[in-house]
Amino acid sequence: MIRTFAAIDIGSSGLELGIYELSEKFGVRSVDQVRYPIALGKDTWRSGKISYRQVDEMCEVLAEFASIMKGYQVENCRAYATSALREAQNNQIVVDQVRVRTGIDIRVISNSEQRFISYKAIASKDAEFQKVIQKGTAILDVGNHSTQISLFDKDSLVSTQNLPLGAVRLLEIMNHMKTTADKEQKLIQEIVDNELVTFRKIYLKDRKIENLIGIGKVTLILYRRIMGEVNQRDRITREEFNHFYGILGRMTLDQIEDTFEVNADHASLLLPAATIIRQVMEIMGADNIWVPGTIMLDGIAADYAEERKLLRFNHNFANDIIVTSRNMAKRYKCHMPHIQAVEGAALQVFDSLKKYHGLKERERLLLQIAADLHSCGKFVTMRNATEYAYNIIMATEIIGLSHVEREIVANVVRYHLKTFEYKDIKIDARPSRNSRLATPDNLTLTVAKLTAILRLANSMDRSHSNKLAGCRIVIKNNKLVINTDYVGDVTLEALSIEEKADFFEEIYGLRPVLKQRKGSK
Repeated sequence: MIRTFAAIDIGSSGLELGIYELSEKFGVRSVDQVRYPIALGKDTWRSGKISYRQVDEMCEVLAEFASIMKGYQVENCRAYATSALREAQNNQIVVDQVRVRTGIDIRVISNSEQRFISYKAIASKDAEFQKVIQKGTAILDVGNHSTQISLFDKDSLVSTQNLPLGAVRLLEIMNHMKTTADKEQKLIQEIVDNELVTFRKIYLKDRKIENLIGIGKVTLILYRRIMGEVNQRDRITREEFNHFYGILGRMTLDQIEDTFEVNADHASLLLPAATIIRQVMEIMGADNIWVPGTIMLDGIAADYAEERKLLRFNHNFANDIIVTSRNMAKRYKCHMPHIQAVEGAALQVFDSLKKYHGLKERERLLLQIAADLHSCGKFVTMRNATEYAYNIIMATEIIGLSHVEREIVANVVRYHLKTFEYKDIKIDARPSRNSRLATPDNLTLTVAKLTAILRLANSMDRSHSNKLAGCRIVIKNNKLVINTDYVGDVTLEALSIEEKADFFEEIYGLRPVLKQRKGSK
């Protein structure tokens, strides 16, 4: 059975519609694509709001998109908005106007969700993707106002960072400086290098990056032009890119418009974007850049197809999120044996309570992340560490998590050692990938349930010696009984579990108790 699906990308420089056919047999196939240029980003970054004139234009275009979807007999549609709408102060008004006037529901997604969806688009090219990431690899996504760099190590995504380097941002800096073209190019290189040196020291270290995966509209424009001059391949060597970069640097704006067949706005962005790519290749020592040719629309379609079990990825995305979280814990000098013990205990307790908590696999993943990061605040100070942990988590991008999900994790960590205050849990209830989490009451309850489990799991390794490894958990007579065969002293764990028992019982109606096999000390 073939399903027709529509993806809409509301970006900073235009609106795009993609029509796809989805089936279990053939996966995802692009049928049609329509793009309408509109500079939403300019309004947002100049005034902080999207003007009513642009809202009017958006609604007209999206109404036309709706008509096209009707012609294709589209069964389902997803419309995602990224940075321009995300950062606009009046985004809720804009979303409401679009829904009322066109019937299209827009979901404003976080930067980490946006990058994760783009990442899924690349992974949909399964064979090539798996081959490339076996060696040191980085995904480079050059945008208008920022650049995302995601690092892979041995098939796992280990870190992702959003750098304040974008083609428009660099162009705005240059516009304030009166200088020659040659000097302007050198200044751009110095600005880019300044950010990349810091990135290299903190995140790259001694990691060898052999391959870059280049995504983003400007990267695709550059790739298509370079491939017009060399053999038709999906890879550009560093030498080829440097040669082309030299030619680009000597072109006037009019020449760039004619050569690349783009308007003046796009033409002005090509040199700053090319400079970012070139400097990243140089500082990482990458031999080549693979341009898979995917766009945001492809990722939206792939994400939807995976949810509907019409597409299966060989890559484990949930594992990427966990590996990234564990690397965060290492960066903040957490005691990793204790982290692993708490994570294992938390998941064991979660699984034993399936009939009591009503939570799903997504919340289980959030609990796992909270367990990994529960002590990261101690890197700053031993006193009031959970407040600092909350701030660290909220300030760190965890790819694949929505803003709401990150807030859930941060609050679980925040309250695992301090008195739980229901009235103080204030989470921005924007639509998340899991719609059940979208109401404030559900969010607070989810935080409370996960906090109770994390508190208990932390108590189960109070001595940081993993004494309860291999324990068995059963529910009997309104008690959650933790049975252990450990033959040593578990007094510290028993006292800590009892200390956390009241809140756990308040949430689940079960009192946790520790029972040691007879004959043990």
